[in-house]
Amino acid sequence: MKVAVIGTGYVGLTTAVSLAMHGHEILGIDLVAAKIAQLRQGKSPIYEPGLEEALAQMLEQGNLQFSTEIKDAREAEMMFICVGTPEASDGSADLSYLLAAVSDIASMQQPSTGKRVIVIKSTVPVGTGDRIAEQLRGNDGLYVASNPEFLREGSAMQDALKPSRIVIGADHEAAFAAMEQLYNGVNAAKVTTTRANAEFIKYASNAFLATKISFMNELARLSTVLGTDITTVAQGMGLDSRIGPEFLRAGVGYGGSCFPKDTIALLQLAGQHGISLSILDKVRDVNTTQPAWFLERLEEQLHGVAGKKIAVLGLVFKPDTDDIREAPSLKVLEALQKKGASIAAYDPVASAIVGAQFPNVDYVKHPAAAFRGAHAAMLITEWKECVQLDWKEIKASMAAPILFDGRNAWPGNLLKDVGFVYTGVGRS
Repeated sequence: MKVAVIGTGYVGLTTAVSLAMHGHEILGIDLVAAKIAQLRQGKSPIYEPGLEEALAQMLEQGNLQFSTEIKDAREAEMMFICVGTPEASDGSADLSYLLAAVSDIASMQQPSTGKRVIVIKSTVPVGTGDRIAEQLRGNDGLYVASNPEFLREGSAMQDALKPSRIVIGADHEAAFAAMEQLYNGVNAAKVTTTRANAEFIKYASNAFLATKISFMNELARLSTVLGTDITTVAQGMGLDSRIGPEFLRAGVGYGGSCFPKDTIALLQLAGQHGISLSILDKVRDVNTTQPAWFLERLEEQLHGVAGKKIAVLGLVFKPDTDDIREAPSLKVLEALQKKGASIAAYDPVASAIVGAQFPNVDYVKHPAAAFRGAHAAMLITEWKECVQLDWKEIKASMAAPILFDGRNAWPGNLLKDVGFVYTGVGRS
């Protein structure tokens, strides 16, 4: 099929490349000329394992092209909208980019087939697709479908090529038929429903996963007092098929482009309808305070951090991405600087990005360098480079062998045997 993808950010680029790999003719569209020039050379503007290699391959095969002009997509049967819906000042989703894209599509001439489906991939408030469809009523042959994404940063290409499920919301058989043709051959459970249900599935999924994380982080705080080990507790919980093992890891809090933005957007939407989502309110409260709670453990151990060197390992919100949006590391760096600490930080991909916000941090090129002369070290992101280390060498290089494991990824018992003072999140 001939498909245009509007927006070549994280979701748009991954969607464009994966659809090209499934054999469709894809045109990626973005207003930023420099980004389009980079993509035409096979260079990805975002870090995602496997993405750049697949991008170059699809360009070479001719399945994928890029343009700054939406008019170049005049023969596209499907127009995927993958633009950002950032958080507005009141917490709601800013739909200005999406509505502008819809307006551009509506003004285009229909393809020779006489039918075109606008596919909303962006995360939007419930009811957005229906409102757009109502505005476009009278445009014969133009249909609106909701097809939310469920990509996990760090494994987005795998998720796009082999999705856990495909959710399609529409109100016309022509839209369902086109989506079925697009995903023909993709082995995944499919949910066909209304646009509103599809939009709500996306928000509900992210809100529930965020809830699991914050629930475990609250239990970790109790575990610290009880002297129990939250990692063992999580293992025992996860063996129950009704609970499952995913998203039960305690840590310094969630971040990224989805959970923080989507939870507050859902709370704002509920408030508009007079509904109180008290559990979700608490989820956000726990996540907001989790980095500060963890830093309190550090300050207690060091009797304050003023004038002391702290090593911070990992800056992005999770491994295998360059995304620092809402990353817990940003709260940690800000708090440490305000308290007068000297900071050495390491991240394999995001040092330059974070350096623009925190220029007074010493960004090192190897994780071992961050430990040298440090009075304590904190693991914020569990990159393998930050976990697989020569611990005897690390201990010898530190001013004090004190470790704070914000992801429970370091080998705690081994480190204690080596002579470190080790503290995890909710670990005995």
